[in-house]
Amino acid sequence: MEIYDVTDDFIDERTKKAKKLEDTPKKSKIKFISDLDESPASNYTSQKPKKSFKRQNILQILNRYSAFEKTFVLIAFAIIAVAVLIFAFINYSSSFTRTEDSKPLSQEQASELSALLNGLYPDQRTAILKNLPYSINKAKLDVWAGSAILIDASNGCVLFEKNADAIIPPASIAKLFVMYIVFKDAAEGKISLDDLVPLPERSWAINMPKDASLMFLGQGQIVTLRELLKGLAVASGNDAALAVADYISGSTKAFVERMNEECAALGLSHTHFVEPSGYDEHNLTTARELAAFCCEYIKRFPQSVEEFHSAPSIKYPMGKNLPSWQKDRGDSTAIYQKNTNPLLGVMEGCDGIKTGFIYESRYNLALTAKRNGVRYISVTMMGTGVGSKQGNAGRVHDGTEMMEWAFQSFADFKPAESLPEFYAVPAIGSKNTNGKFVRLVPAWSNAITVPHIKGATALEDAASVTASVNIPKFIYGGVEQGKAYGQIQYKLGDAVLETVPLVADRSYEKSGVLGRMLGALVSWRL
Repeated sequence: MEIYDVTDDFIDERTKKAKKLEDTPKKSKIKFISDLDESPASNYTSQKPKKSFKRQNILQILNRYSAFEKTFVLIAFAIIAVAVLIFAFINYSSSFTRTEDSKPLSQEQASELSALLNGLYPDQRTAILKNLPYSINKAKLDVWAGSAILIDASNGCVLFEKNADAIIPPASIAKLFVMYIVFKDAAEGKISLDDLVPLPERSWAINMPKDASLMFLGQGQIVTLRELLKGLAVASGNDAALAVADYISGSTKAFVERMNEECAALGLSHTHFVEPSGYDEHNLTTARELAAFCCEYIKRFPQSVEEFHSAPSIKYPMGKNLPSWQKDRGDSTAIYQKNTNPLLGVMEGCDGIKTGFIYESRYNLALTAKRNGVRYISVTMMGTGVGSKQGNAGRVHDGTEMMEWAFQSFADFKPAESLPEFYAVPAIGSKNTNGKFVRLVPAWSNAITVPHIKGATALEDAASVTASVNIPKFIYGGVEQGKAYGQIQYKLGDAVLETVPLVADRSYEKSGVLGRMLGALVSWRL
């Protein structure tokens, strides 16, 4: 171990070194402006205006301009703003002139409108029969039958009537109701007219009353529903009525219940059935209700006239209809029967529809004829005569008397063929306007029965009918669906035939104050 001897010389040397360090100047970390380069200084001063410019707003910029310059700038901005607003308004208001942009209702909305109008205008829209919309002198026709009525089939307007509400058995005209049910079920896909129909024993001709009209059905015969309908329409077969009733409903009783249900649905309150053939005198109806039914029947199922009621004759049973044990007879057993309608093939345009006879109602005839697109229907009940020869003579006389008078005295004008379906009208001051328009539609579009009062013929008068349409330029402040906002007036010369309201097809709510103010401005351009 070494031992250092700390002497005074050693202490003196250390003291000198410490003092030397204290006397040495230290380097400063602070830089003064004077120590900086000139180039950074110039950069610093050039960036200062940029930062201050970003902080300036429009008012500060405007303060740099003179009063004149400020006024000029403000006027320029105002002119541009006004021009933009005017252009936008012109474009907006012009959209109310483009009626082709009006939008149709959806199928659901159209159904709702139809139901609403049916409730508002039941006489014109849902009633099958109605009075003429104008007054005429009562016709003086020589009708022999105790009860009669004549209508225009296109609209159900009654042209002539005589004791039309007397309650009388329809006789075989009841078979029209049987055919109506068949066509209805076929249209709904429940059955086919080409179905083979089994013949219950009670429908065989040998089991029918001796004085009944027959198609001559028999045991084991092969017959389609279509053939049975022809047997009903042409030969007025009571046997065919029973066969159809059993096939459709399973029993005659159930089918009769169906007949009465259909009558109730059509509003035929005085028509009632106890069996389907018309043979029973307890079947009841009126000439008015039979005419209403025939009108609906032909309108819904025009094929009934084309294929069945206009057929001049029937031959049955043909060889194809015979049972296996009679096939060798071929067509030799077929019975030829002429259509029971005595005016078929005799009166121009006559194509149906059905006769009926029992002693309690005498000679009945539901008759229809069509010429130049115009169809009329007449019903006569309690016809005169003793025996079928005299009875048919009365049918021919009365049918000819009414039909010829109708074709000479009236013709139809059909608005749907010559006028627009709707009229688009701007709906202003309303909110949620789907397409900015409301469509005004006729409350009803029935054909118009035109009287022969001016031209050489009734058809010429119908061609001379004019329609005057009165609609507003716009509807302001909300729209109510079904409300009348205009009308169409149909005239023949100076005579007004009918006036039909034009109703809104949809509803719009009224706009607020600003919306109505804008609507008022738009109205100045319409």
